[in-house]
Amino acid sequence: MGDTEKITINLSPVDLGRIDVLVEQGLFSNRTDLIRSAIRTLLSKEERVIEDVTTRKSFSIGVIMLNRRDLERLREEKKKVAYRIIGSLMLSKDIDPDLARETIESISVRGSLRMSAKLREALKDRIED
Repeated sequence: MGDTEKITINLSPVDLGRIDVLVEQGLFSNRTDLIRSAIRTLLSKEERVIEDVTTRKSFSIGVIMLNRRDLERLREEKKKVAYRIIGSLMLSKDIDPDLARETIESISVRGSLRMSAKLREALKDRIED
């Protein structure tokens, strides 16, 4: 599997035991395999909701990586951009906080947002939860 994020979940002992039974019976190779499968099944079932939000709120789906040159181009074009992502947005360490503030209007990410602590501090008023 490519780039993944680690999450922690709390399960009741009964649910965990039920998962273990399915793994022991060979239906899944391990707990993680079962949980990933269950999540994919649910996401597939609710795809219409995700598509609606993507369209209605103008989100892009995928992985976007930005570096200093990307933002310098925006500054040269005198543009400010609002990033609305379902997936991952990564801002490279070579981005100066002042350049980021000049070119990034807002950031809204459903997934993972990766940037330096310095950039996060500079953009904290523009990052939507």
